[in-house]
Amino acid sequence: MDNTARMLRGARAETSGRQAEDVAAAALAREGWVVLGQRIRTPAGELDLVAEREGLLAFIEVKARPRLAEAALALRPRQRTRLLAAAECWLAANPGHGAAGMRFDLLLVDVAGEVRRIADAFRIGDP
Repeated sequence: MDNTARMLRGARAETSGRQAEDVAAAALAREGWVVLGQRIRTPAGELDLVAEREGLLAFIEVKARPRLAEAALALRPRQRTRLLAAAECWLAANPGHGAAGMRFDLLLVDVAGEVRRIADAFRIGDP
C-alpha cells in the first residue's frame, strides 16, 4: 500500500471516528448523562468521552464498525491499559467527580448510527 492510500484510509477512519463519537455523545445526552469532555488528550493517551450522571462517572471508548458485533471485539488489552492510565490523568486534573463511583463503558456504533452500550466493559485488573 502506498503512502497516499494509507493517508486516505487514515483520513476516512478519523472522520468516521469523529462522527461515531458525536452520535455516542448525543445518545448519552438523551439518556441524561452530562458529557464532561470529548476527545480529551492526556499525557497517557486520548479519552473518547467522559460523562457523568447522578454522580456516576463513565470513561467511554467509542468503537465504530460496520456491524455491532465487530465493534464489541475491537477493544484490546493494550488499549484498556492506555484507557486506565488516561482516566487516571483525567481524574488527577479534575477532582470532585464520580462521587457515586466510576466505570469504563464501551459504546458501539454501526454504519446505520445504531448505538449499543456495554456498561462496565472492563475493570482494573482484567486480563
